[in-house]
Amino acid sequence: MPKPIEPMLNAVTESIVDRSRKSRNIYIERIREAHHKGTVREGLSCSNLAHAMASASLHEKERLSKMQSANIAIVSAYNDMLSAHEPYKTFPPLIKRAIMDEGATSQFAGGVPAMCDGITQSQPGMELSLFSRDTIAMSTAIALSHNVFDGALYLGCCDKIVPGLLIGALKFGHLPAIFVPAGPMSSGISNSEKARIRQEYAKGKVDRSVLLKAEAASYHSPGTCTFYGTANSNQMLMEIMGLHLPGSSFVNAETELRDVLTQEAARQVLKLCEQNGTYMPVGRILNEKSFVNAIVGLLATGGSTNHTIHLIAMARAAGIVLTWDDFDALSRIVPLLCKMYPNGPADINHFQAAGGMSVVIRELLEAGLLHEDVHTIVGFGLRHYLKEPFLSDGRLIYKDGPQGSLDKEVIGSVASPFDHEGGIRVLHGNIGQSVIKTSALKPQHRYIEAPAMVFESQEELQQAFREGRLDRDFIAVVRFQGPKANGMPELHTLMSPLGALQDAGYKVAIVTDGRMSGASGKVPSAIHMTPEAAAGGVIGKIHNGDMIRLDCENGTLTLLVEDEVLKNRHTEKHDFALHRYGMGRELFSVMRKSVNDASEGACTFALPGEEEQ
Repeated sequence: MPKPIEPMLNAVTESIVDRSRKSRNIYIERIREAHHKGTVREGLSCSNLAHAMASASLHEKERLSKMQSANIAIVSAYNDMLSAHEPYKTFPPLIKRAIMDEGATSQFAGGVPAMCDGITQSQPGMELSLFSRDTIAMSTAIALSHNVFDGALYLGCCDKIVPGLLIGALKFGHLPAIFVPAGPMSSGISNSEKARIRQEYAKGKVDRSVLLKAEAASYHSPGTCTFYGTANSNQMLMEIMGLHLPGSSFVNAETELRDVLTQEAARQVLKLCEQNGTYMPVGRILNEKSFVNAIVGLLATGGSTNHTIHLIAMARAAGIVLTWDDFDALSRIVPLLCKMYPNGPADINHFQAAGGMSVVIRELLEAGLLHEDVHTIVGFGLRHYLKEPFLSDGRLIYKDGPQGSLDKEVIGSVASPFDHEGGIRVLHGNIGQSVIKTSALKPQHRYIEAPAMVFESQEELQQAFREGRLDRDFIAVVRFQGPKANGMPELHTLMSPLGALQDAGYKVAIVTDGRMSGASGKVPSAIHMTPEAAAGGVIGKIHNGDMIRLDCENGTLTLLVEDEVLKNRHTEKHDFALHRYGMGRELFSVMRKSVNDASEGACTFALPGEEEQ
C-alpha cells in the first residue's frame, strides 16, 4: 500500500497555493474567458478564414470550412544544426497524416528559435541564451496568434526551448497541449572519459585534435545529448508533469517506436479538444501540485540547476508563485534516486534501460512523495505513468513498468537511495541567496573556508589558471554574470580548470551570479547569486583575500567581513560595454533592463494581474 502523502510535501504545496491565490485566480479566469465552445475558427470572418486555409489541400479546406473538426497547431523548434532538434524534420508529416486519419486537420503554425549552449559555451552568443527562453515564448505566441487552433503540439527538447514553449503554451492555456520529444541519441564515449580528456586538455597534456575526437565521439548523431543536463531534465519534467505520453521521454531518436509515439501524441491531443467532449486545456492540467511534482522529480533524479530558474518562470506563466525555499524544503525530504552524469558514470540510455521514469515515479508515489491526484494528457492520476510503451506487430501497446530498478547502480530506491536528500540546496548569507547542486559533490567538498579570488569574467579565471596562479585553496568569485549584467551566460568551461585543481588536492569552489551548466556539479558552485552585482549586490563588494565560508550542510554562504567594513564598501566598477553589442546583443537591451532576479525566474514578463504595474 502507498504511504500517506509526506506532510512536508503537503505543507509546501499549501504554501504555494496560498501565496499564488490572487494571480492563479486571475489566470484561471482568463483562460475561461478565452475558451471558445465549438471550433475556434467559427469566430473568423470569411476573409480571415480564406487566408488561414489558402495553402491547404482541397480535402483540408473542406474540413476547415465545415467547422466540425479540430484544427491542431504544430509549433516546432526544428533546425538541422542542433542534434536534439534535427529529428523533428520528419515529425510534421507523421503528425499531419495521423490527424488526417482521425478526420481532423493540423497546420504547421510556426517555428521557434533553438540555440545550443554546448555550441555557444564561452562565446558571445551565450549571452543570448537565457533570453532566448522568453523569445521562444513570444515566438510561440506569434505562432498561435492567428486564432484558428483548437489544440497544439509542441516539438522541442533542449535547455531554454522546452521552458520557452511551455511559457508560450500557458499563455494560450485554454488550448489542449501535448509536448512531443525527439528522444536521445545512442550512447557514445562515456561521460567520465570525456570529462577526463577535457581536464587533460585544460592542463595542456593533450592537444586540440585529441579533445575534438573525444567530443565528437560523445556528441555523434541526431538526438538529445546523453548526459543528464538541462535538456534531459526537461524531458523528465514534461513526463512527471503529465505533458508527455507515458514512457515516451527517453525512447531513442529515429526509431520505429519513436515515430509511433509521435503519431499517438497527435491522436491523443484530439481527445483533449472541445470537439471530442473531453476538453482539458493545458492551463488546467498544470496546477500547484503539478509543479510540486516537477520539483520532486528534479530533486530525485539529480537534475539541472537551471530549472531552479526555469520552473519558477514556467509556473509564473500559469499564475503560480514558486520560490527557492520551496526547492530547499523539498530537497530535505526527497531522496536522490538516480546516478547519471555528472553525479555518476551512467547516461540517459542507461537510465532508460534500468526502468526509467516509470520506476522513479513508482518509487516516489509509493513513498508519498508525489501528488497522485493530478490531471495529465492521458487522464486523471499520475499512475498512468507507471506503464511503458512497446511495439507489437507495429502497433503501440502499453505494459506495466518494472516494479523496481533493473540496475541499482543507476536507479536506487527510496529505501536505499544514493543520498537521503535531494540534489539541490539553497544557500543564505550576507552575500545574498544562491543555489548549489550537491548531488555530485563528495562529502569532503561540501564545506570550504578559503580566501576569495575575484574575477569579472570567465576568461580572467581561465587566464589565471594557464599562468599557474590558482595552485592554492581559494573560492573563485566570478561576478557581473547575472541577467541584468550580460544575460546570465553559463560558465561551464570553468569546470575543467577548477576540477583539475580539485583533483590536485586543492580546496576550491565558485561563487557567481551567473549560471553553470546542467552537467556541472563536481566542484562546489554557489550560483545564481541574488542580488547580482549589476543590481548592487554584495557580491560586487568582495575583495581579493576576503575569507568566505561555504557550508552545504547548514545551507549558509558567508563573507567573513565585519558588517561595518562591508557597509562602507562600494560596488566595484565594471565595464559593461563589451557585453552590449556584437552577436546580436544590441537587440536584447530591453530584456537586460526589464529582467527580474534569478530567484524570480529571470523573467521579462509579469505575473497575471501585474502587467500594468
